[in-house]
Amino acid sequence: MGSGYVRIIGKWQQPWKIKTSTPSSFASVHQLRNIRNSEISRPINLLSSRSFSSSSSRSSKIGFLGWYLGMLETSPLITKSVTSSLIFAAADLTSQKIMLPPSGSFDPIRTLRMTGYGLLILGPSQHLWFNFVAKVLPKRDVITTLKKIIMGQAIFGPCINSVFFSVNAALQGESGDEIVARLKRDLLPTQLNGLLYWPICDFVTFRFVPVHLQPLMNREAPEERLRVRERKVSPKSSSSSDLSLQAEAEEGGTLPELGVAN
Repeated sequence: MGSGYVRIIGKWQQPWKIKTSTPSSFASVHQLRNIRNSEISRPINLLSSRSFSSSSSRSSKIGFLGWYLGMLETSPLITKSVTSSLIFAAADLTSQKIMLPPSGSFDPIRTLRMTGYGLLILGPSQHLWFNFVAKVLPKRDVITTLKKIIMGQAIFGPCINSVFFSVNAALQGESGDEIVARLKRDLLPTQLNGLLYWPICDFVTFRFVPVHLQPLMNREAPEERLRVRERKVSPKSSSSSDLSLQAEAEEGGTLPELGVAN
């Protein structure tokens, strides 16, 4: 072959006859690269969307907790009172379900009475009591925690249990003499039974739980305990009023084991 020819892929051609890539071929190559890049980025986008959906679901779960903690900061008294009333209602319904005889029926008046007690009396009193204890004894060491427990057993427990028995007995139509007799009969056993349970619960509450969450911890503990225990009725409680009030005192709000209804 003469020098005017070049060999291209097994063929001899003249240089001016060699075909070069056109702009359209460059464009097609560019499009193929874009398609390839989009196909590669699809799994990444899918993973990112899944991670976003999982994070949004996590944030929705945390949403109620964040809202509740915010309510404890902005409206602590109302929030704790409403929480106490709801836990009292749940405790009473659970107690009635456990204690109800086969031929019996639920007592909505009793549930309403217990709910009102948690809303109007125990919730506000717990709020004031825990804040007072935290102000008087701000430390969380073991010695200070034991002091808080003793204060609760000696001061708050007898007071709140006396109020509980008196209010519930009065709402059931008992006279002043009957209420006094009830307190003489039931208050001391209530406090003694509370020594078996409440010091442990109070130790955990005062030692490890923040002040603004202590009422919630203190109300949930007896409710959880109620789910796994059976009814115990005092043999001295013979009338229907006695049985009803004794049942209310044994549930997750103010138990005979309550001792300190902090």
